[in-house]
Amino acid sequence: MLNRCKTGAAASVNVKLTMSTVSHFPASTSGRLDPAQVETFRREGYAIFDQPVLDPVEFAGLQQCFDGILSKLPASERPEAMDVPHFMHPELLHWAFQDAILDLVTPLLGPDLALFSTHFICKPKGNGKRVPWHEDSAYWGRRIDPMEVCTVWLALDHSTRENGCMMVIPRTHLGPHAGFSDYDQVDATQNVFPTEIVRRQRDESKRVYIELEPNHCSLHDAKIQHASEPNTSNLRRCGWTMRFCPTSVRFNQELFDGCHQVYLARGVDKAGNVYADPTRSYPEVMARRGMSSFYRGAH
Repeated sequence: MLNRCKTGAAASVNVKLTMSTVSHFPASTSGRLDPAQVETFRREGYAIFDQPVLDPVEFAGLQQCFDGILSKLPASERPEAMDVPHFMHPELLHWAFQDAILDLVTPLLGPDLALFSTHFICKPKGNGKRVPWHEDSAYWGRRIDPMEVCTVWLALDHSTRENGCMMVIPRTHLGPHAGFSDYDQVDATQNVFPTEIVRRQRDESKRVYIELEPNHCSLHDAKIQHASEPNTSNLRRCGWTMRFCPTSVRFNQELFDGCHQVYLARGVDKAGNVYADPTRSYPEVMARRGMSSFYRGAH
């Protein structure tokens, strides 16, 4: 039995998660994307779900949970870098495994789903760092084979051009570099990470700004080129990314080298993958990643 983040009475609901090769989160009979949204995702590499994703009470609980985690972040750590928080806060899987989330990706990936990763990308007001142009697939490489990943980008705050919303360059997931462009070094003090797609391989004139209300989301292919500007506004901008794959892909554990875990989110495994226990935290994995002290107060 897990408790949600202990940040107030409204967030004290108990959550039960169990470990199995067959998920205890059964597939819904219908997804939440209409055919036009599915076609847009396939063609453009992204789609926008412009209606509430989670039930309002559930969304409020997620916001409270995040704020509790953020409040314990060491002063030496940047809030943009809150990667894999579910490794130390498995209660987050309560939200990641909800039908309201999984039914967004089922029309794109099929009924059998694995959760590859999550990440809170929180840009504080006034000095939120820029996210360089990149493709997620270029960082993951052969760890996922084939590279079939859909990211759900759930807005916890208003995400606008003023506070550094995500930008995408449509159709680059199908372009000549198809998720594996060349990269240059950039200034790590000004950017969330220190590399960026070389200018000759990106056309920023085609960028699209993904502006979202809280509890709305976008979905994007791991191979699409995307970025965001720094947040110099007086409003925080936070999103939670949940990255899903069909269980037919192979997660190459030997390349993870003890630094990563994947979870069965729905349905059954199709590729002989090894899945993490959603009822426990993984401090040993965080230690391998050099993040032992990142999430203080985690259970």
